[in-house]
Amino acid sequence: MVLAQLGGSISRALQQMSNATVIDEKVLNECLNEISRALLQSDVQFKLVRDMQSNIKKIVNLDDLAAGHNKRKIIQQAIFNELCKMLDPGKPSFTLKKGKPSIVMFVGLQGSGKTTTCTKYAYYHQKKGWKPALVCADTFRAGAFDQLKQNATKAKIPFYGSYMESDPVKIAVEGVERFKKENCDLIIVDTSGRHKQEAALFEEMRQVSEATNPDLVVFVMDSSIGQAAFDQAQAFRQSVSVGAVIVTKMDGHAKGGGALSAVAATKSPVIFIGTGEHMDEFEVFDVKPFVSRLLGMGDWSGFMDKIHEVVPMDQQPELLQKLSEGNFTLRIMYEQFQNLMKMGPIGQVFSMLPGFSSELMPKGQLDSTNPKLMNESRMMRIARGSGRPVREVMEMMEEYKRLAKVWSKMKGLKIPKKGEMSALSRNMNAQHMSKVLPPQMLKQIGGMGGLQSLMKQMGGNKDMMGMFGGGGGE
Repeated sequence: MVLAQLGGSISRALQQMSNATVIDEKVLNECLNEISRALLQSDVQFKLVRDMQSNIKKIVNLDDLAAGHNKRKIIQQAIFNELCKMLDPGKPSFTLKKGKPSIVMFVGLQGSGKTTTCTKYAYYHQKKGWKPALVCADTFRAGAFDQLKQNATKAKIPFYGSYMESDPVKIAVEGVERFKKENCDLIIVDTSGRHKQEAALFEEMRQVSEATNPDLVVFVMDSSIGQAAFDQAQAFRQSVSVGAVIVTKMDGHAKGGGALSAVAATKSPVIFIGTGEHMDEFEVFDVKPFVSRLLGMGDWSGFMDKIHEVVPMDQQPELLQKLSEGNFTLRIMYEQFQNLMKMGPIGQVFSMLPGFSSELMPKGQLDSTNPKLMNESRMMRIARGSGRPVREVMEMMEEYKRLAKVWSKMKGLKIPKKGEMSALSRNMNAQHMSKVLPPQMLKQIGGMGGLQSLMKQMGGNKDMMGMFGGGGGE
């Protein structure tokens, strides 16, 4: 996951501060310098990092703190709040309304994954009850219409485009009018990818915007863009009224911080992040849960929501019970593998649990295997019997071992009974959380005191709904 290394670096800086015998100006500066270094290495813009460090020092004046104040908690809260502030422009995105036509125009750099993101955006809202449609106004890139057509057909979403017409403005207007007549309530216009130095393409983008009068302009940013992110995002903002940002390719190993700088450049919120190539690898972006997961604090209800969303209702009690037992067999994998994959990358999903970090999730092959469970001879027999290469059987076993190691960390999880989940979300407090979390997770976040501190950082129970509820509005 992009930014996993950043999260690990920040978490270690906070831990070193917590381990200090005395919290003084030197310890605070060392902590802030480590965090700033990590942000800069992740390509977050220098000015944003400098401002964050300055703001924290203004908020945390150690000399003015009266005796009895918990300096560690005050510093941690200030860091958490400033990271949230960096990613939150302070204003919401345009809100779509079912049954009322909304036009959303997508813009972005060449190669940012814009066309794929258009389809993911449409597919997400289709599952939520909207009637979306796609319009290909990209006449610059060869194969753009073919790509959109293929994606839309696969997702069963109506689309419009032309192989003959070269005027993107005409195509956009015709497509929008057609889908308005067909009572589509979400009309998505895909435009040509462009670079800030391409004046003609920027003028074309402005003309498409004027002709279609979109309710929302979404800027699509590749997470690997790096230091150029701020300037590129600002150039788009100066040409069209960008109202939201979607960051793509967050499943890779790119630094990623530069893309998040686009929030400051466009003064617009990130509304989704792309976490993979598949249609459903697309997450609503919510600042507090994101920063919480970045710092290893987790997003418990977000995790539970994923289970409730992808696992059939009649299978949920059994799966949740097996989670709490911490046992993972090949038969469980056989029964639940498809559901787990729908939840997204395993490391990303388990980063929702307090005490876990994407950086610490097992990667690649594991050190050992259980010879009683599966040896080479048995794998060869399975391969022959199934008509598959031995390599595929071995890969399956490696995946099993990886999942089993992660699954084992769930042992001791106390699952809410049927009907109690909504009550738990509504009344989330430290006492509830301490009963739900396994002892080792509670220990990793500093016991009951650490959990209470975490919840106070979030601004009380009301804000906990944002942190542990995972999700945003439509």
